[in-house]
Amino acid sequence: METTSNTGLKKDDPVNHPAHYIYGSIEVIDVIEGLRLPFHLGNAVKYIARAGRKDKRKTVEDLRKAQWYLSRYIEYIEKQGGEDRS
Repeated sequence: METTSNTGLKKDDPVNHPAHYIYGSIEVIDVIEGLRLPFHLGNAVKYIARAGRKDKRKTVEDLRKAQWYLSRYIEYIEKQGGEDRS
Protein backbone atom coordinates (compact mmCIF):
# COMPACT_ATOMS: atom_id res chain seq x y z
CA MET A 1 0.00 0.00 0.00
CA GLU A 2 1.53 3.27 -1.10
CA THR A 3 1.10 6.32 1.10
CA THR A 4 1.16 9.65 -0.69
CA SER A 5 0.82 13.24 0.42
CA ASN A 6 -1.57 15.81 -1.05
CA THR A 7 1.16 16.72 -3.54
CA GLY A 8 1.39 13.13 -4.79
CA LEU A 9 4.81 12.59 -3.20
CA LYS A 10 5.40 9.56 -1.00
CA LYS A 11 5.09 10.26 2.72
CA ASP A 12 7.50 9.00 5.33
CA ASP A 13 6.41 5.53 6.34
CA PRO A 14 9.14 3.77 8.35
CA VAL A 15 8.29 0.39 6.81
CA ASN A 16 7.13 1.08 3.26
CA HIS A 17 8.75 4.43 2.43
CA PRO A 18 11.44 5.45 4.94
CA ALA A 19 12.33 9.14 4.57
CA HIS A 20 16.07 8.37 4.48
CA TYR A 21 15.53 6.57 1.15
CA ILE A 22 13.41 9.29 -0.50
CA TYR A 23 14.88 12.22 -2.42
CA GLY A 24 12.09 14.52 -3.58
CA SER A 25 9.89 12.28 -5.71
CA ILE A 26 12.58 9.62 -6.17
CA GLU A 27 12.80 6.58 -3.92
CA VAL A 28 16.04 4.59 -3.89
CA ILE A 29 14.27 1.24 -4.39
CA ASP A 30 12.77 2.57 -7.63
CA VAL A 31 16.24 3.50 -8.90
CA ILE A 32 17.66 0.09 -7.96
CA GLU A 33 14.78 -1.75 -9.65
CA GLY A 34 14.80 0.58 -12.66
CA LEU A 35 18.48 -0.08 -13.26
CA ARG A 36 17.96 -3.81 -12.56
CA LEU A 37 20.96 -3.85 -10.27
CA PRO A 38 22.10 -7.17 -8.84
CA PHE A 39 21.81 -7.63 -5.07
CA HIS A 40 25.33 -6.49 -4.18
CA LEU A 41 25.16 -3.30 -6.23
CA GLY A 42 21.62 -2.53 -5.08
CA ASN A 43 22.71 -2.75 -1.46
CA ALA A 44 25.73 -0.54 -2.17
CA VAL A 45 23.44 2.10 -3.69
CA LYS A 46 21.08 1.79 -0.71
CA TYR A 47 23.85 2.40 1.82
CA ILE A 48 25.34 5.27 -0.18
CA ALA A 49 21.94 6.93 -0.49
CA ARG A 50 21.16 6.72 3.22
CA ALA A 51 24.65 7.64 4.49
CA GLY A 52 24.21 10.54 6.89
CA ARG A 53 20.43 10.56 6.52
CA LYS A 54 19.21 7.68 8.67
CA ASP A 55 21.69 8.39 11.47
CA LYS A 56 24.34 11.10 11.01
CA ARG A 57 26.56 9.32 13.55
CA LYS A 58 26.69 6.28 11.25
CA THR A 59 27.64 7.98 7.98
CA VAL A 60 31.04 6.28 7.80
CA GLU A 61 29.51 2.95 8.82
CA ASP A 62 26.98 3.15 5.98
CA LEU A 63 29.73 4.04 3.49
CA ARG A 64 31.84 1.11 4.74
CA LYS A 65 28.86 -1.19 4.25
CA ALA A 66 28.53 0.08 0.67
CA GLN A 67 32.25 -0.48 0.17
CA TRP A 68 31.92 -4.03 1.56
CA TYR A 69 29.17 -4.88 -0.95
CA LEU A 70 31.20 -3.42 -3.82
CA SER A 71 34.31 -5.37 -2.79
CA ARG A 72 32.31 -8.56 -2.43
CA TYR A 73 30.77 -8.10 -5.88
CA ILE A 74 34.18 -7.48 -7.43
CA GLU A 75 35.44 -10.69 -5.81
CA TYR A 76 32.39 -12.54 -7.14
CA ILE A 77 32.99 -11.26 -10.67
CA GLU A 78 36.67 -12.18 -10.50
CA LYS A 79 35.81 -15.73 -9.35
CA GLN A 80 33.49 -16.02 -12.36
CA GLY A 81 36.40 -15.28 -14.68
CA GLY A 82 36.09 -11.51 -14.67
CA GLU A 83 32.70 -11.38 -16.38
CA ASP A 84 29.59 -9.84 -14.84
CA ARG A 85 26.89 -12.48 -15.34
CA SER A 86 23.99 -10.70 -13.66
